[in-house]
Amino acid sequence: MRILTPVFVNRFAGHIMNIHPSLLPKYPGLHTHQRAIDAGDHAAGATVHFVTSDLDGGPAIIQAEVPINSGDTADILANRTLVQEHQIYPLAAQWFCKGRLTLNNGAPHLDGNALPETGFPFSTANTEQ
Repeated sequence: MRILTPVFVNRFAGHIMNIHPSLLPKYPGLHTHQRAIDAGDHAAGATVHFVTSDLDGGPAIIQAEVPINSGDTADILANRTLVQEHQIYPLAAQWFCKGRLTLNNGAPHLDGNALPETGFPFSTANTEQ
């Protein structure tokens, strides 16, 4: 992991995406899976977001939720989440490359429509977006 300088981030604002293994704004930073388990959350997930100078604080583009099952360890939850990460990051990149995803006045838009604050709610049912 590399934290980019504010100068770099500002130079490419709206053109840098990151994936984070939590349902942001919950659990920015490290050890996200263990933190979700320790908090007694029933779900965890991953978020693709635009990068800002705030660590894991940029506007959400898309989120995928996964259940936290009884007996899950951080490693088990991380593996379950990774499956979703491999679906949502390429999807967000595809939207961006096709010009469908933009950042307007600090808010992500898909096909000209503002996305919810938590981003597009991903499920396998809408993979053809």
